[in-house]
Amino acid sequence: MSGEFWFLAIAGNESNRFALTITGATSSVDWKLAGRVGRSVAGPDPLVDSYLSSSLVEDFSQLTSQAESLVAQHTGLKAPGFARARVLDRHEWLDANLVSLRRLLSPLLERISNKSSRFAPLQTRVTAAEMGFLLGWMSKRVLGQYDVLVPESSDQDRGDSVYYVGTNILLLEKKYSFRPRDFRLWIAIHEVTHRAQFLGVPWMQSYYTGLVKEALSHFDPDPRALSLAWARVVEAVRRGNNPLAEGGIAALVASPEQQEGLRKIQALMSLLEGHGNRVMNELGQKHVVGQKRMAQVLDARRKRRGVSAIFSQLVGLDAKMRQYEVGEAFVTAVELAAGPRALDTAWRGPEFLPTVTELIAPEVWLKRVGLSVSVS
Repeated sequence: MSGEFWFLAIAGNESNRFALTITGATSSVDWKLAGRVGRSVAGPDPLVDSYLSSSLVEDFSQLTSQAESLVAQHTGLKAPGFARARVLDRHEWLDANLVSLRRLLSPLLERISNKSSRFAPLQTRVTAAEMGFLLGWMSKRVLGQYDVLVPESSDQDRGDSVYYVGTNILLLEKKYSFRPRDFRLWIAIHEVTHRAQFLGVPWMQSYYTGLVKEALSHFDPDPRALSLAWARVVEAVRRGNNPLAEGGIAALVASPEQQEGLRKIQALMSLLEGHGNRVMNELGQKHVVGQKRMAQVLDARRKRRGVSAIFSQLVGLDAKMRQYEVGEAFVTAVELAAGPRALDTAWRGPEFLPTVTELIAPEVWLKRVGLSVSVS
């Protein structure tokens, strides 16, 4: 899993993106417990002290810079300054995302803390355990991540960072005999594409964080929401449908106001990830030896069945992956129909972004924004 702003999207995220936590949070979170659980699930980092890790720092420093130049030339999106490449082990990635998640959720947790009950101490531990488990599980799968969080004055050094989870990258390189610098460049291209989207499009970051805050502002820790969600599960199963198919637990417990916000976030995340995948593969075909096989391996890895697949479905990651596929298909269709820079129109303002409906009907979006279809 490379390049997802996962924590905002599921909470609705990455990020926008935290099903288990959002549905379980009714008071303050025991963040230390979340870290302990996460590190336990992540397990020991087998390569944290390996001599192989040292090459990653130098490589990603160089390759991130190279990727930025390639992405800027290919997309026309020029982000100010330079990205900071940070090679992390699994525990460091976990800790970095706990900091981001804590900042994201702090207004919500402060607002709902007044509604805490006599069960609050137990709930804080349950929520922390859920959060830690999900982060620990993901720490073993994530390859790279662009940190979209706006830094506070107390941690400016975290700002504008691209994370690379060294252990996961090294293990894949070894398992599939990937050429290391080619695989690393390919990952870097994807991550700096996300940086270009958020910093090269002036309004994107504030719009994105605004959607997330709006979605969280409508959250009401009312136990009745869980009862209604359970009723929807029973009804869906009775009809022979999968009640988790559209977004996991988070989508089931969302209020009508949250559902609208989630749809906007879903559409934006689909577009950004789809665009990131498209750029990654187009540049990869030109500059990365073995890109086609790498893409096949990662695609098979995402679709692997078993316990991981069940867990992905529960927390909504399966639905996110399907939406990213829809986003990539949308970007491809738009470029084929109206030219390689047709998607530039989407960066003009929030009103030009495709809706969830338009993502599966690119021709509707093309007509709405006034783009003519090329005749070949």
